[in-house]
Amino acid sequence: MDIKTVINTIPVLPADISIMVRGPHGIGKSQIFAQIAERLGLELIDRRLSQMTEGDLLGLPELVDGVTRFCPPDWYMSACKAPKVVLLDEFNRGTPEVLNTAMQITLDRELNGWKLHPETRIYAAVNASAEYSVNELDPAQADRFWTIDLEPTNEDWLNWAGSAGVDGVIIDFIRQHPGELRHKGQMEPGKVYPSQRSWDRLDRSLKAARMIPSEVAGNIPDGFYPVCLGFVGVESALKLRDFVKNYDSVISAEDLLKNWKKLKGKVLKLNADKQNALLEKLLDHCKGNTWSVDDAKIIQELLEGISGEMMVSFFNKVMETNQVGNIRTLHKLIGPTLVKAISNSDVVKKK
Repeated sequence: MDIKTVINTIPVLPADISIMVRGPHGIGKSQIFAQIAERLGLELIDRRLSQMTEGDLLGLPELVDGVTRFCPPDWYMSACKAPKVVLLDEFNRGTPEVLNTAMQITLDRELNGWKLHPETRIYAAVNASAEYSVNELDPAQADRFWTIDLEPTNEDWLNWAGSAGVDGVIIDFIRQHPGELRHKGQMEPGKVYPSQRSWDRLDRSLKAARMIPSEVAGNIPDGFYPVCLGFVGVESALKLRDFVKNYDSVISAEDLLKNWKKLKGKVLKLNADKQNALLEKLLDHCKGNTWSVDDAKIIQELLEGISGEMMVSFFNKVMETNQVGNIRTLHKLIGPTLVKAISNSDVVKKK
């Protein structure tokens, strides 16, 4: 399941159903639950089972009228008194004693007689793969959850990165080199590999070091590569360095719309990959700007100079933005050409 589907599905499930999301490290599982909590209007309580002992869950004992009882920890008590989202992160890294205690929370929704609020939601996140040193959940434990395997797409990360303010050059790098977002395949022990999380951390570090890619493009400082190296590894760091070094010659959506007559010949001679990258920039521009008739005419000329499949794909993505004004303005100009492109597409021919 991709991130968008997860975020839309989990909030509609009953509050008393425990949720488990499995996936590799660095894909944003914790951030997903933060977004879900925000959507539900609830406070997120994040606890890592790998760092907890049995007492951290049960609380401390006290003697009341000659009887020993356990006082639950503050975070658990708050989830009993009011609706909360409780994330038990790194669930399968807890000790057997911690896991057994957590199981009473996930199934019975209580601990030593202290019942959770009816609207408190219990979520768990785990790393599930042979490459991780974790505890395997037995069938009885796994059966207590609604469980899904999270498989985020590049588009998921690109959409998040755009909204999170990740530098546009890094976003464009991942868009044009999708295989660099996350390493796939065997991992050598001790070697640094890129992940969704590491690109975010690299972006924040480059900003703190005043080496923002969009500001140093074409003239990167000496420290740029070493900073990248520590977050994404040798291969990805080299590719990003070369990409940023030559980025001053890359065309932005704004450049295209302001200087179309000057750039038209160059753009129409670009290979399909670079044209697709430019269309993605126009798509991002569409989401946050209102296209004038002149803008739409420029985009019309561009679309009529590329393949019909690329035109249809681009317009479908524009439709998904729900920017009604831009959709109408563009459709008035390319409607007939669009219909012709669709009728000539391979899909129609096969039918």
